[in-house]
Amino acid sequence: MLSVFVASDFSLKKSTPSDLTSLPENAVWVDLVNPTTEEDRAVERLAGIAVPTREDMQEIEISSRLYIENSARYMTATLMCNSDSDMPRTTAVTFILVGHRLVTVRYELPRPFALVEAKLARTCSPGITGEMVLMELLDAVIDRCADILERCGLDIDQVSHDIFEPESERHGHAKQYSQILIAIGRKGDLTSKVRESLVSIGRLVTFMSAVIEGIKWSKDMREQLKTMQRDVTSLTDHASYLSNKITFVLDAMLGVVNLEQNNIIKLFSVMAVVLMPPTLIASIYGMNFKVMPELEWVHGYPMALVMMLFAAIVPYWLFRWKKWL
Repeated sequence: MLSVFVASDFSLKKSTPSDLTSLPENAVWVDLVNPTTEEDRAVERLAGIAVPTREDMQEIEISSRLYIENSARYMTATLMCNSDSDMPRTTAVTFILVGHRLVTVRYELPRPFALVEAKLARTCSPGITGEMVLMELLDAVIDRCADILERCGLDIDQVSHDIFEPESERHGHAKQYSQILIAIGRKGDLTSKVRESLVSIGRLVTFMSAVIEGIKWSKDMREQLKTMQRDVTSLTDHASYLSNKITFVLDAMLGVVNLEQNNIIKLFSVMAVVLMPPTLIASIYGMNFKVMPELEWVHGYPMALVMMLFAAIVPYWLFRWKKWL
């Protein structure tokens, strides 16, 4: 899908052109979502650039993600998608600055794009350019990453509370433990994806800071770029902190599971020791020897029962006295 944004008074007007041969020359922002070959060619004719393919966008080397070609600045970043679901994922998005026009190429629907589109449709600065739209998009992406990390931190705190301060006894909560382990795994995966996104955004912002030397950007935009660099650095550090915390919570959860297993094994061991003496007594009087005086004794059966009961109580009492139970 091809969307073209044109400045109109104090807002950006979105249009979806049906005739790809006559795109507006005054377009400030051209957004390509799952573009077709015809849409790629139309944008290439309008902006005089080569639109990268999906395979090109997925390259991980810096030289393939951040480069200048024919005076156009190509910048590819990894953004978050579906972060509110159980299956978050990342997607590559390419930002192309050519002249004062911005071209974006994406194959998913990151939420910051919809937020910026709605914001600029309401109001925007007069004389808005592609650089300003790019700054708005990057600012929204960084804010989105911060929101995800904040929510992830709260969820990790709740998981930590469930581990160290459970509302009920721990015994027999195998299902609860499995749910906690699944939650820890999901938060770890989400945090790692956010950190990957922040690293790519940080590289993009650094690249922009390097290429704007000699370009007449306003002082406010330069200060905004520096603020973004500081924000990305702080969020990356926070994502690393959350990753370490998730590792600690995971180790704690595995320790709790090991303690639970040890308690179960200890219970079986105690039961085996308690039942061993009665079993020995029953085995002795279950032997088929003719010469066994107790077999002819009238009180032999009750005496054997009393001996087995006594032999079971003594080990149990000893374990309780030693506080092994």
